[in-house]
Amino acid sequence: MRLVRRRVAVGLGGCLLVAACGSGRSILDAGNEPVPTTTSPPSTTPVTAPPGQTLPSTIPTTTVVQTTTTTPLDSLPPCPVDALPTEGEPVQITFWHGFGTEIEQTLLALTEEYHASQDAVRVTLQNQGGYRQTIDKFFQSGQDSRPQLVSMPEYMLQQTADSSTVIPVGACIEASDYDTAAFLPGVLEAYRTSGVQWAMPFNVSDPVLYYNRRTFEAAGLDPDDPPLSIEELRATSQAIVDSGAARYGIAFDSGVDSGGGWFLEQWFAKAGELYADNGNGRLGRATRVLYSGPSGVELLSAVQSLIADGLAVYVGDNPNGQDALLKLADPVNAAAMTISSSGALGTVINVLDGGLIPNITSADLGIGPMPGPDGNPLALVGGASLYIVAEKGDAEAAAAWDYVQYLVDAQVQSKWAAATGYVPVREDATEVDPLRALYATDPRFLVAYDTVRAAPPNDPSALGPVVGPLREVRSATAGAVAAIFAGADVATSLAAAAQQSDALITDYNARN
Repeated sequence: MRLVRRRVAVGLGGCLLVAACGSGRSILDAGNEPVPTTTSPPSTTPVTAPPGQTLPSTIPTTTVVQTTTTTPLDSLPPCPVDALPTEGEPVQITFWHGFGTEIEQTLLALTEEYHASQDAVRVTLQNQGGYRQTIDKFFQSGQDSRPQLVSMPEYMLQQTADSSTVIPVGACIEASDYDTAAFLPGVLEAYRTSGVQWAMPFNVSDPVLYYNRRTFEAAGLDPDDPPLSIEELRATSQAIVDSGAARYGIAFDSGVDSGGGWFLEQWFAKAGELYADNGNGRLGRATRVLYSGPSGVELLSAVQSLIADGLAVYVGDNPNGQDALLKLADPVNAAAMTISSSGALGTVINVLDGGLIPNITSADLGIGPMPGPDGNPLALVGGASLYIVAEKGDAEAAAAWDYVQYLVDAQVQSKWAAATGYVPVREDATEVDPLRALYATDPRFLVAYDTVRAAPPNDPSALGPVVGPLREVRSATAGAVAAIFAGADVATSLAAAAQQSDALITDYNARN
């Protein structure tokens, strides 16, 4: 009789600056390509706001859904949780991911601990080189060539759900009566659409404010009180520039998965505004974006004015994910602040402790919530989640589910989050060491966790958009943001990007 229940051992690891978000290419780089799928197009009724929400004033009242669409679990591939053999050779499964070198080492250590805890399952980790490469290989492969488990970033939810290639994790949860009570509600909900829990969240990150505490002190500012709102960000930047403590208050970029795309989604969530219609695509399939309305224009006009007034610096599209962070260490024209992924925090601290950046130590690094409209500290879930691949065999599906349960165990999540800087997916992970001790001794790591927890449950605006071609939509917004940061008219730039985004969504929906 094989031991299937497992014990938790100690795992160690960190992450490299060029791969802190798991892409293998840069801190924030990730990819998304359209995939052919077979679901039905949306129905058509006038748009209405979800309870307690206000829609931007420029939303056209055409061809949108106002009621929640639910897909019955019994219409989707089942999860054969009892199919794991209790005798014989271990079931072999393969896990495709895109984590960078040191994060991969942490995952490898945890997987070896999993192997030591039971003898029913053996997992082979295969690094595809980044999110984009993982996505491309998965959807370009036939089902026979795909792995039993795959990691996908948050913007792949709709496409993966439409692809008919995975077993919904909700089916596994239901079949095994798995208790999710300890999970952060917003983290689970982020990967739910049409009433179905499609994936299990695993490596969760969100944008946070990185800042130089010594620069704050030199400007006469409280280093324990970073700005929360856009207005406070301007006042703080003005004080820094006026004092001569730094050349700029803050550095911005226009990367697809940072300042030009992902951050825009975050800002809309902080404002309590919908980024796309039909409750951000969570009450029904999204048919158009809403970011070009008054809220978007006001927000990006405020950011543009920071750059125009010399209080902020634009570093470009930040292709390597490091340019904005490195601006904090510029020996001539430094910025005091920037916004980057919380998944980079452990790496940045390690780099500073290693003495690679002259005149800055890890003690100088401050972390705060990403500033946004009204100073709302909430954040959308980023990072990636785990999908169990369909049609790979019952025993293999059961083995994948067993491994998934291990990876989201409270003790394992505590070690994973402490080693990498990711947000744990469950609250009880913060109650055990090493994460409990880390949060107590270094509250900078706690900021990302608190901002994810701050998102109200069951609020579509706080869950982020579910849009089929979200990666391509981010590319459209990134182009607009780049133009705006360079001085282009805000309303015109956003309107053009929205028109392009709507065309992408219409095309995607027509193919689904």
